[in-house]
Amino acid sequence: MLSRSVSSMDEDGEVEQSYWAYLPDVCLRHVFHCLDDKDRSRAALVCKKWNQAMYSGSLWKTRTITFNGQPSRTHAFEFETALWYVKKFGKYLEHLEVKLLHPSSAVFTRKFQVSMRGLLSHLAKCNCRLLSLSIKHLELDRLVWKNIVRAQFIKNLGTFLKRMSKQLNYLNLKGARVTLEEGCELLNSLSCLTNKSFISEINIEDFFSLHLPVYSSTVFHHAVSKFHNLVILTFNYNCVSDQLLDILCKNCAHSLCTLNIKCHIHDPHGQVVCRMSWANLAKRAPKLNVNFYFERVMKHDHLARILLAEIPVRSISLRSCYFRDPEWMMRPTLSNILPAYWHVLQKLTLEVNNDNELLDDELLQLILSCRKLYFLKVWAFLSITFMERLLHNRAERKCFLTTIKVRIYTSRQETKEGERLLRSIYKKFKNLIDSEINYSVTAYPLP
Repeated sequence: MLSRSVSSMDEDGEVEQSYWAYLPDVCLRHVFHCLDDKDRSRAALVCKKWNQAMYSGSLWKTRTITFNGQPSRTHAFEFETALWYVKKFGKYLEHLEVKLLHPSSAVFTRKFQVSMRGLLSHLAKCNCRLLSLSIKHLELDRLVWKNIVRAQFIKNLGTFLKRMSKQLNYLNLKGARVTLEEGCELLNSLSCLTNKSFISEINIEDFFSLHLPVYSSTVFHHAVSKFHNLVILTFNYNCVSDQLLDILCKNCAHSLCTLNIKCHIHDPHGQVVCRMSWANLAKRAPKLNVNFYFERVMKHDHLARILLAEIPVRSISLRSCYFRDPEWMMRPTLSNILPAYWHVLQKLTLEVNNDNELLDDELLQLILSCRKLYFLKVWAFLSITFMERLLHNRAERKCFLTTIKVRIYTSRQETKEGERLLRSIYKKFKNLIDSEINYSVTAYPLP
C-alpha cells in the first residue's frame, strides 16, 4: 500500500489526490516508525512529502547494528545497510547499540575494528545528541583478537568516549574482557575533558579479564573517583573494596539508586569488606538498592563474607549452573544469611543442584519471613508438596508473592506422576493463581 502513488488521474485527466496525501505529518511519521529501512526507502520514493518524512529526526534516534561472524550474503547486506543509514542519519542518533555475534576469525575482528573506526569517527564529527552507547560481549581476551587490532579498537573507542563524555548518560561495555590498564584507560576517557564524569548509568559487568583482583588497584579507584552522578552501576564483586564504597559514598550518594553486583567463581572474591563501609554508604544513599548475582559461589563461608547484613539487598540470585559440589550445603545460607534481609528482599532466584539435601522447610520459612518478597524463581530438588504448602500460605496472606516460577528437579526420567500432582495442586488454588499470581511450575528430570 505504501508504495502506491498518493495521486492519480481521474477520467477527465484531472489529478486526484488519495487519502494518503492528506495524512497529517505526525501520523505519517508514525507510519514510517513502523517500517524497516528497506520499506522506508521505498516509501520515500512516493512523493516529496513522504521523502521529507524520511528525514525526520525522530525516526533515527535509536539504532542497532549487528556484526555477525557467520558469513552470509544476508548478514553482509543487513550490516552494510545499517552502517550506511547510521552514517547518513547519524546526526539524529541518541541511542546506539552495537552487537558483535560469533566473532569467528582474526579477519572478521579486523573488519569489525575498521568499520567501527569509521563509524565512531563519523559520529564524533556530526553527532551532538548521543545519550547512550552499548557494545556488549566484545570478549577482547579471545585469540581471534590480534594484539594490534585489539589495541587499535580500544584506542578508537577511547577517543570517541572522550568526544562524547559531556553528553553520554549511559554506557554498556559488558563482557569487554580487557586488562586492568585498558579498562581504566577507557573509564578515564569519560572524564578526560572536565576531570569529572556525570554519566548516570554504566555497565562494566565482566568488563575486566578473569582472575583480576581489581579491588586492590589504585588506578581503578582513581578512575572511579571521577564519577560524580552515578544512578546505576553494574559491575563484578572483584571490584568491591572499602575504598570503592567510600568513593561512591563521597561522590555519588546523592544520586546512587542501584548497584548490580555479579560474583563469579573465577573472579577473586575473598577480599574483606568492612561492615561499616556498607553501613555508611547505605546511610548516605537512602535510595540505594543492591542486587547480587552469584555464579557457582555457593559455599556458606564465602557467602557469609559477602552478604553482610548492612547491605540494602533487594534481589539475590544464586546459581550453581547444574554443578554438583559435595562441599557446599544450601540450608545454612537459607537459615542463617538470607533472613537478615527480611525487611528489604524483594526478589529471590535459586538455581541449585541440591540432590544431597532437601530444602523445603528452610525455603518456605525464608519466604514467610521476607515481608516484601514478591518474586520467586526456584530450580531445585523439592518435594511436590512444597508447592501446596506455599500456595496455602499465600492464600492465607502469610506471604505476598505475585510471581512464582518453579522447576522441581527429580532424578526420575518419568515425570508424569509429578505433573499430575502439580495439576491437582493448581486446580485446588486455581482462583488465587489466575487472579493474583504469575505462575509456572513444572517437574524436570535432572540426571
